Amino acid sequence: MAAAPAANMYGPSAPPPNMFDTVPGYEGTLAGGGGGYLPPPMPSVPMPAPEQPPSPDWHIPSISEDRAREAFAAYVSSKCCYSSAPVKDGVLTNMESFNTYRYRLETFTESRSTEWSQEPYAGQPVDAGLQPAPGPWQIAAQPPAFFQEQKQTIKVPFTSSVKNCHLCLGNGRSPCTNCAGAGNKVCWVCNGSGNRSGEDRCSHCNGRGRENCTSCSGSGSSQCTTCHGKRQLLVFINLIVKWSIEKDDFVAQDSSGLKVEKLQEVSGKELFKDSQYMVYPVRGFPDVSVAQASERLIREHQGKYAQTSRILQQRQTIELIPITKVNYRWKGKPNFYYVYGNEFKVNADDYPATCCCSVM
Repeated sequence: MAAAPAANMYGPSAPPPNMFDTVPGYEGTLAGGGGGYLPPPMPSVPMPAPEQPPSPDWHIPSISEDRAREAFAAYVSSKCCYSSAPVKDGVLTNMESFNTYRYRLETFTESRSTEWSQEPYAGQPVDAGLQPAPGPWQIAAQPPAFFQEQKQTIKVPFTSSVKNCHLCLGNGRSPCTNCAGAGNKVCWVCNGSGNRSGEDRCSHCNGRGRENCTSCSGSGSSQCTTCHGKRQLLVFINLIVKWSIEKDDFVAQDSSGLKVEKLQEVSGKELFKDSQYMVYPVRGFPDVSVAQASERLIREHQGKYAQTSRILQQRQTIELIPITKVNYRWKGKPNFYYVYGNEFKVNADDYPATCCCSVM
């Protein structure tokens, strides 16, 4: 008689809801997570007020003609199809500097979520009900240094209990998936007929028309993959603590003509840096759009992240990304290129002396 299908013998593979105990403070916890992040409690003592940083000196550097030529020469030499003639013979007519600023706000947060977990029971401590489980935000976790992302999983004390494995119903074995628990399969040589040619009995299955399943050696079952044959599971709540950097940038508009996405490739000269528990909006910056972005992003980070996580530190920086538009003439025609960033990257989309190359 063939074995019953897996679903009827051993039930569904997902843990049934009644497998998990009700733990005060963790009622919304789901198996496998998905319950969302838990809002932090109100601080028991007032958090430190942000300190107003002193007004910095907004000094703007400029690039020299020699440095612009060197960057242009290095750029052209890196291109296999670019002639160096415009570099050697081009006549520089003028250089235009553009003050382009990047404001960045980083908020370092700690968030916590919970999930029901399970593992094969092999004598681990069982402590559910011995005393109330501590709340998700009462459990100590060792944070990393500020602005270093990290994730930590902690077993919540006093939530561990032992249950029969829901997949194999405590048998320790599950039906073989290759033979559906029958222990044998249709003989592949005679196709289940028991005979090969004419009236000759199939020698492969000795005329039975079926052969033993090699995956389970004919037993029809294999070790349960959930409890690893232990028959029981330790079920408990895991606390997942996550330290994250939430970051937003604002790049002030400029009239250089260089595409804004190019600026993502480079760094700038750091004009201002402020790091503390809570930062103040920037005051007195020459470009009013940067000051406005600072105020807006700080307000947005408070509204967005303080509801579901604990803000540990904030950091704001302002970089000057130098952009120089270099105008030159070559063979009597005007041309230009850009030099930008601390790395002195060059953009020359309309380089006047290129050739077509082909690989044979």
